[in-house]
Amino acid sequence: MTVHPAHTRVLVDHGHIQVPVTRVALTNGETFDRYCTAGPGSDPEVGLPPLRAAWIEARGDTTTYTGREAQLHDNGRSAVRRGAAREEWRGTRTPPRRAVDGATVTQMHYARAGITTAEMQYVARREGCDVELVRSEVAAGRAIIPANVNHPEAEPMVIGKAFLVKINANIGNSAVTSSIAEEVDKLTWAVTWGADTVMDLSTGDDIHTTREWILRNSPVPIGTVPIYQALEKVDGEADKLTWEVFRDTVIEQCEQGVDYMTIHAGVLLRHVPLTAERVTGIVSRGGSIMAGWCLAHHEENFLYTHFDELCEIFAAYDVSFSLGDGLRPGTWPTPTTPPSSPSSARWPS
Repeated sequence: MTVHPAHTRVLVDHGHIQVPVTRVALTNGETFDRYCTAGPGSDPEVGLPPLRAAWIEARGDTTTYTGREAQLHDNGRSAVRRGAAREEWRGTRTPPRRAVDGATVTQMHYARAGITTAEMQYVARREGCDVELVRSEVAAGRAIIPANVNHPEAEPMVIGKAFLVKINANIGNSAVTSSIAEEVDKLTWAVTWGADTVMDLSTGDDIHTTREWILRNSPVPIGTVPIYQALEKVDGEADKLTWEVFRDTVIEQCEQGVDYMTIHAGVLLRHVPLTAERVTGIVSRGGSIMAGWCLAHHEENFLYTHFDELCEIFAAYDVSFSLGDGLRPGTWPTPTTPPSSPSSARWPS
């Protein structure tokens, strides 16, 4: 799939690293290169080659393991009723990987240790900047390289104010429409037209399997909102959610290769009554789910009380946080609500 016949994806050699660019041919015979997000293209049933696999293994700080056993409810209520998921992934299956005991495998950890990783070198070439700028910005917490060790197909990219502006595209099925093939097609169109990251916000059938197909075919980081899948595992009843169900869902997604997750840890019990005067209440889906849970149990948000454990899980796979703005206003003016981000929130280092 190409945007224009004058656009060609070209790999540019930078020592031991080849970085893709879109080479644009001008009518006067000259060319210029620009940032490329499209990836090399793939057969959806085979997936992309594991670009980063050798880099990850060479560091020697991760190990493969058996992983959690897939459950029917991972694919939602319809799969449980049918007794099977549809369209299981038919490509290569590799065992999940995580940090060895005592190790931290995040790009931030490496950057703070003064280590310049292959991912940082790749990013610097894509951005057209010095690799030390990448390392120092990641070390300072002003930039991130979303790069789960279980998503080696992804071409490393950086998000931060010192770098190029990035665009995210949302895809995902619903209980009403879409299929796995359609979601993979959406992914392909999104990255072809310049999406730097893609979020799978599926809430319908076969959530786990759909995400597997997306990840294996994605050259860009993939994000999710895990509370959506956790809610499906308890038949859509927010009051039945537990930390254990949510934790299991997070680990499931870490093992598949999700690069960043939106966590609504800032919706605190004491904040929920302050939204009562709003014209549109709580407009964030994740925020409303957690607010409903807090009110049903009259307990503090379990994403907030277990935030330290979430940091430990994310650090073992190099998953990045997207802190969900669960109490964002939906209309203007809106009554003032205290900041929704927990003061104790911190990045896994």
